[in-house]
Amino acid sequence: MKCLDSTFCIDLANGAPAAVLKAAELSKTGERLAIAAPALTEFLVGAFHQGGKRLEQALAYISELEVLDITEPISVDAARLGGECSRRGEAVGTLDLLIASAAKHHHAPLLSRDSDFGRIPGLTLETY
Repeated sequence: MKCLDSTFCIDLANGAPAAVLKAAELSKTGERLAIAAPALTEFLVGAFHQGGKRLEQALAYISELEVLDITEPISVDAARLGGECSRRGEAVGTLDLLIASAAKHHHAPLLSRDSDFGRIPGLTLETY
């Protein structure tokens, strides 16, 4: 399973060549794809803002993804990770901590181009 970050979904919706290429590669492998609930929210905010065809396409795309809920253990781990990053002087946003912790909890690499995730200890990050 791969966990998708909102950056990947947004780039794919915008037709960014690297994201389109990666999506085609993922489709060929048949690998299970998931998205953490906070990343889903980030992605859909823009889709709902734009409405129309963009919203329809976004809803169709996410209907094929497994949504990873944020549970108490994931929240606690996100807080721990945030504390570690803060002690090093590398603050990471709460949503990113939740997304990273969900990916880690499910032993899934996170597919993103967001460099902030590179500061999170123990996270397997895959870029495109």
